[in-house]
Amino acid sequence: MAGHSKWANIQHRKGAQDAKRGKVFTKIIREIAVAARSGGGDPAANPRLRLAVDKALGANMAKDNIERAIKKATGELEGVDYEEIRFEGYAPGGVAVIVDTLTDNRNRTVADVRHAFNKFGGNLGTDGSVAFMFRKLGVIAFAPGADEDRITEIAIEAGAEDIRSYDDGAIDVLAAPEDYEAVRRAVLDAGLEPAEAEVTFRADNDTAVDGETGQQVVKLLDWLEDMDDVQNVYHNGELGEDAYA
Repeated sequence: MAGHSKWANIQHRKGAQDAKRGKVFTKIIREIAVAARSGGGDPAANPRLRLAVDKALGANMAKDNIERAIKKATGELEGVDYEEIRFEGYAPGGVAVIVDTLTDNRNRTVADVRHAFNKFGGNLGTDGSVAFMFRKLGVIAFAPGADEDRITEIAIEAGAEDIRSYDDGAIDVLAAPEDYEAVRRAVLDAGLEPAEAEVTFRADNDTAVDGETGQQVVKLLDWLEDMDDVQNVYHNGELGEDAYA
C-alpha cells in the first residue's frame, strides 16, 4: 500500500478542466493536429493520433470537429503549424516539473512559461535536468471502492506491469506504453469503469510538500495548465489536502 494516491490531484484537475471545457478542446485539437501531421491521418495506423481521438471522444467532442482537425493537419484543409517544445524545471519545495507545449509562436511560449515559474517561486532548468526522474507509463486509475481483485486479475492477464492500491482505496493499474491500449481495452470490455486512463509521465519518487509551499506548487501547476500553448504538465509533487485550500 502506498500513501497518497493521485486521486485528490486528479479530482482537483478534473474540476478545473470541466470549468474550462473550451480550453480542453483547444488543447486536444492541437494534439490531434500534431499527431496526424507526424504520423498520418488514420488513427488505426497512428497510435499517437488514436490516443488523441480517444481523449477527444472522452471529452464529448463532436466527431465532425475531430475529422476537421485531422484534415487540417494532413493538408486537406488550411491549418496552422505547431512546434513541440518541452520545458523542465522545479516548483517550490524541489518538486520536479515537465511542461509539454505545442505552439505556433516559440518566443511567446518560452517567455510565458519562464514568467510562470518565476511568478510562483520556481525556476526553469536546462534540458534533461528533471526528465531523467520520469518515465513514460500507461496509467488506468480507479476511484476508491473499485473491485481490486477483479481489476488485478483482468489487468495482469492483459499485460499490465503493476497494480498499486492506496490508503484512500484508489487503485492505479500501470502498463508499459506499448501494452496500454490492450490493458485499457480489456478493462473496458470487462465492464470496469476507470476514472481516468492515459499515457503519462510518472516519476519514480515523489517529493512531499505541504502548507504554503504546497499551495504555491498548485498555483504554478494551475497557471501552467491554463495556458493555451501548454498540452501537459507532469510533476512529482505529493500534495496534501491543504495544498488545494
